[in-house]
Amino acid sequence: MKYISLVTLTVQNAALGLSMRYARVRPGDLFLSSTAVLMSELGKLITCLFLVYFEEGKSFRKLLEALHSTIIKQPIDTLKVCVPSMIYVVQNNLLYVAASHLDAATYQVTYQLKILTTALFTVAILKRPLIVTQWAALVVLLIGVAMVQLADSEPEKPVASGAPAESGPVQNRWIGFGAALTACVLSGFAGIYFEKILKGSNVSVWMRNIQLSFLSLPFGLFTCFLSDWKTISSQGFFFGYDAFIWYLV
Repeated sequence: MKYISLVTLTVQNAALGLSMRYARVRPGDLFLSSTAVLMSELGKLITCLFLVYFEEGKSFRKLLEALHSTIIKQPIDTLKVCVPSMIYVVQNNLLYVAASHLDAATYQVTYQLKILTTALFTVAILKRPLIVTQWAALVVLLIGVAMVQLADSEPEKPVASGAPAESGPVQNRWIGFGAALTACVLSGFAGIYFEKILKGSNVSVWMRNIQLSFLSLPFGLFTCFLSDWKTISSQGFFFGYDAFIWYLV
């Protein structure tokens, strides 16, 4: 079961990276990444509500009681989740920025630095030591990412006359790398912080995700209108959406 989960997670991450890159450079209207992040959080909230509903014996009353006792009656505990909830919104928006400026392979390799940042935060926050082979693997990972970035920094060959130009926004590798690197740091910190919260309470992971979504949705909505208000007001919230974007969300 462990290996099946590992393979599934690997395929999912690879497919997500490729899909995000394609969605940002394909021909046609470019969707607003901030709205995609918000809809993703909404989808996560609905999914977790269903899971908690089944955990509570398919009782709507028990679901409401569980939400009330976990979220409303424990405001301090809920506020602790504010940190990762806001971080995840920023991180997901940064990943779209990275996917817009980096090719799929570079994006995938660079984002693996989240393994390094997670390990560093594990040592710093959870006080969990790493063995020598783990440190060696992290060094190899860092060298691999550096080699990819150096290879990508070589001057591009001029595009042949009549060749189609790539669609999407103007690309800048350094913006993409900076966004991916920042997302890695945020991902590492938020993941370890969330793990520490989970270990310090008896609240289920599904309920924690509901807490995350309840707090991240207002922040995500604020981000939408802060960064894309002009487009949303003129073109609509779901501008550029089609079946592929809904799949990506």
